[in-house]
Amino acid sequence: MLRVQRCPWLLLFTRRSVHKLASLQKASSLPPRKMQSTLYPFSGLEPYLDRSVDRMQFKLFQPSLEDMMEAEKLFCSSAAHKIDFFVSAGRMEHIPALKPPEVCFIGRSNVGKSSLIKALFSLTPEVEVRVSKTPGHTKTMNFFRVGKAFTVVDMPGYGHRAPRDFVEMVEPYLYARKNLVRTFLLVDGSVGLQQADRISLEMCEEIRCPYAMVVTKIDKCGSGALLTNLLKLQEVVQTQTNSCFPQPFLISSVNYWGIHLLRCFVAHVTGSIVLKNTSQS
Repeated sequence: MLRVQRCPWLLLFTRRSVHKLASLQKASSLPPRKMQSTLYPFSGLEPYLDRSVDRMQFKLFQPSLEDMMEAEKLFCSSAAHKIDFFVSAGRMEHIPALKPPEVCFIGRSNVGKSSLIKALFSLTPEVEVRVSKTPGHTKTMNFFRVGKAFTVVDMPGYGHRAPRDFVEMVEPYLYARKNLVRTFLLVDGSVGLQQADRISLEMCEEIRCPYAMVVTKIDKCGSGALLTNLLKLQEVVQTQTNSCFPQPFLISSVNYWGIHLLRCFVAHVTGSIVLKNTSQS
């Protein structure tokens, strides 16, 4: 049985701040079927799929528990590996030059970006990621340093209550940021791909920077509605994209479904870990 070591400081925060499934140790102690659907959320939907649907497109990135454990270490802060909020920027010229690779998260207002980033950093509860129920709360590009390994960027939301200068703020970053290695485009799984999402998808295609789709709020709707929205999204990815990673990542920031998988993918694409057990990178 896999034994997962806890971050040394984690005991100080467990009762007060850390979600019960934030650590792989807790998630891997669940009953087998529940553990599988927590770590790999698509497995919970697979029985509802028609036999004609190609399941491999949803399981290209299937790291082992050992791979996820290596990734989790990067999301635990220590004296030698400090995780912290670094800077907010409203313009490209306000962003300092940083050498580590960067990943950014972008999506419609209220799609759950800040909640997702907070869940990714939940093993370091002292890092403040502001989350609001009010759409359009994030007005600047917010940079979080993960030691010397990589930087996570929370982008302003587009659509309802987006900053007036959203385009002037975000497009130059996506076009010109040389150390940006992956963009994560978030789509609300309970409502599916919207017109504003399609515009952002087209922008990512135009930039030709590798990106991946993240389907959020998968706990907010039933399996049938989620599968319908997921299959429609996947059809768009297969027929209208060239730079998108073929597998969508299913996420619930409330129940922590898929968080460990996404942590591992971020660690992988930034070159922070070398995967030992996965079918495709």
